[in-house]
Amino acid sequence: MLHALDRKLLRDLWRLKAQALAISLVLACGVAIFMTGLGMVRALEVTLEDYYNRQHFAHVFASARRAPASLLRDVEAIDGVQTAEARVVGSVVLDLPGRAAPASGRVISLPDTGPALNVPLLVSGRFPSETAGDEVVVTDRFASANGYRPGDRFAAIADGKRLILTITGTVRSPEFIYTLPPGGLMPDDAGYAIMWMPETAAAGVFGMSGAFNDLSLKLRRDANQQAVIDRIDSLLEPWGGVGAHVRELQMSHAFMQAELDQLRSMSAVLPPILFGVTAFLVNMVLGRIVTLERSEIGLLKALGYRDSEIAMHYLMLATLVAALGVCLGWASGAWLSSGMSQLYARFFDFPWLVQPHAIDVFAIAGLIGLASAAIGALRAAWSAAALAPAVAMSPPAPPAFRRGFLDAVSGWLGLPQTAMMVLRGIVRWPLRAAFTSLGLSLGVAILVASNFMLDSLDAVIDTSFFKSNRQHATLILAHEQPLSAVADARHLPGVLAVEPQFDLPVTLSVGPREKKLAISARPLGGDLARTLDVEENPVPLPEQGVLLSAKLAAYLGVRPGDMVRVTLSGLREGEMVLPVAAVTQQYIGIGAYMRLDALAALLGEAPRVTSLNLWIDPNELSELEAALKSMPALATTVMLTDVRKSFQDTISENVRINTVLFLTISALITVGVAYNGARIQLSERARELASLRILGFTRAEVSTILLGETAVLALIAQPLGWLIGGWIAWAMMAGFDSDLYRIPLVLTAQNFASASLVTLTAVTAAALLVRRRLDRADLIAVLKTRE
Repeated sequence: MLHALDRKLLRDLWRLKAQALAISLVLACGVAIFMTGLGMVRALEVTLEDYYNRQHFAHVFASARRAPASLLRDVEAIDGVQTAEARVVGSVVLDLPGRAAPASGRVISLPDTGPALNVPLLVSGRFPSETAGDEVVVTDRFASANGYRPGDRFAAIADGKRLILTITGTVRSPEFIYTLPPGGLMPDDAGYAIMWMPETAAAGVFGMSGAFNDLSLKLRRDANQQAVIDRIDSLLEPWGGVGAHVRELQMSHAFMQAELDQLRSMSAVLPPILFGVTAFLVNMVLGRIVTLERSEIGLLKALGYRDSEIAMHYLMLATLVAALGVCLGWASGAWLSSGMSQLYARFFDFPWLVQPHAIDVFAIAGLIGLASAAIGALRAAWSAAALAPAVAMSPPAPPAFRRGFLDAVSGWLGLPQTAMMVLRGIVRWPLRAAFTSLGLSLGVAILVASNFMLDSLDAVIDTSFFKSNRQHATLILAHEQPLSAVADARHLPGVLAVEPQFDLPVTLSVGPREKKLAISARPLGGDLARTLDVEENPVPLPEQGVLLSAKLAAYLGVRPGDMVRVTLSGLREGEMVLPVAAVTQQYIGIGAYMRLDALAALLGEAPRVTSLNLWIDPNELSELEAALKSMPALATTVMLTDVRKSFQDTISENVRINTVLFLTISALITVGVAYNGARIQLSERARELASLRILGFTRAEVSTILLGETAVLALIAQPLGWLIGGWIAWAMMAGFDSDLYRIPLVLTAQNFASASLVTLTAVTAAALLVRRRLDRADLIAVLKTRE
């Protein structure tokens, strides 16, 4: 049987259903985003670990120009190495049926006894026969994108030799969860293939019989990782080793970890805002309820109810509202987490998805949601418990009134009486007004933070593709070529301009800090691939010294004028100490740049070329594509026009999803704060407004008094929201900062204006809902209500 307080609790909840729903939806958003972020991160982490363990993903990777197969025994003898596997890896150009443009691929050898590390997972068909020279398995995504099945054939050009390859099966690999083609920014499933070929056949194709050029290692748990890497580097150095690296620097794994870091960042930024707004709304609504129910509270205490029971009554009201929000958040969070995890699993090419036991995620999200509502209710519950019965039974003392500075200024400005009443309402309760304005500003801030991504990504695209890399295509050569390769490329059909580039593998170091990368040497006066300063103006390549990207310079702790040590890798040996000539702007990857002739002079050799940047006549593109398919020295082709389109399409799809999400969150926050604030004002000033209507004030004038305060606070909230949104955008920008990519902080007037327009529209909608209640109010009944 329900007690009196329980029945009152249910009646209060029903009476406040609109306000309770607004609070519940805000809380539900916080719970859902928290669950989605945490659930997705956990599911992807567990899936990643399970996939790596089952397919024996390596801990350390290394490559060399050509190392003898006998060296593998020395590698296996290194202390801490559990398993070592040598492979032959090479790049090929693909001539695919029905595709005009040349595709590219990477061939990986399969040991005769089967791979021990980075084991491909067979999806369909079978693995190639050990004795077959023309059989391969390909990644499942490449096969699906081109409509290939086991038994289909295509042509590949490797070191000038044309091969006709037969697909025997499709696979997935832990090494290629996220596969980027050389020079690409987004996966190209149709134009870039990873394929596995029997070891004997691969060695024959690339001239590697009795040798290898790629090495993978799995370490014991007690291994000294850095000691193993140092030993590997010393063993491979005479054979053109370019530096071993840990799993964290493996391209696919690095992109996966960067994405997980972004998900963690989102989970850390948005839910606290929503939980904080929930606490504020609960505090605002319950505080007014306690004020209106003073006499009831005094009567209950006079009848013998304890202070703790009164306090618990109001805490339970907040708990019921929070429970509704938590349940809605659980349902939507579970659905979003499962759906988004599956989307991520498909995007990153996981063969399966492990959904870990998530009861603790539900529990954590629910407890935080309930705690935020309880924190918001504490002040109201405490004030209700602290009321003495005699004091509670009498009406509260009216606010003290005296004419002050505001009245003098208003009189001097000639403000109407309605405006004076609005301003007095704000000044009379400054703390409530401040928190209301802060709540509304958070709606603005979330939109500013989400819209900044659009402007920042536009800046990345403009800088990376139109100011820096302006070429139409880049030809990556299979081996270093003399400078005469430039003249050969000029004779290709449709080529209007050619600029060479030479990428030299090195290790840059300053004190204990070092970074392995390639110095890109370019000709003086080059106009296709340019370096930009931090203000995105072209920087001429210096006669002496090296240009470093801002991220790389910051990591090494150097500025222009400082010296950096350059240790050569691969087949070249030696060290150089070069001055840092300038710092450049680069949003994708990190880089070091020099003049082609200056680097050649330091090396004591004629200029060499590893890639060619082309400016193409689009009218002759088909003829050029046909010619590239038979170019013997070519390893792969990067069509920058296709890369730009793929990048923009992927970004546009992600932006649409994020825009809907952030717009929903902002609208819920804004409507929740504005609606509850206006409803509280209506309950406080109902008799006053009814009296004004009877005295002859029009509905518009009375509505101005009621909603004017909300309008003024909403306007005050706009610049505050811009500032908070800028801070959130800065925090998000910092979360994206890595060696792989980074985004600039771009905040435009259009961003601020659109965020304010959306939130002011939501405030207007909430205000109109409250005005509708005012217009329908029974004036006589309102006047009969006890104060």
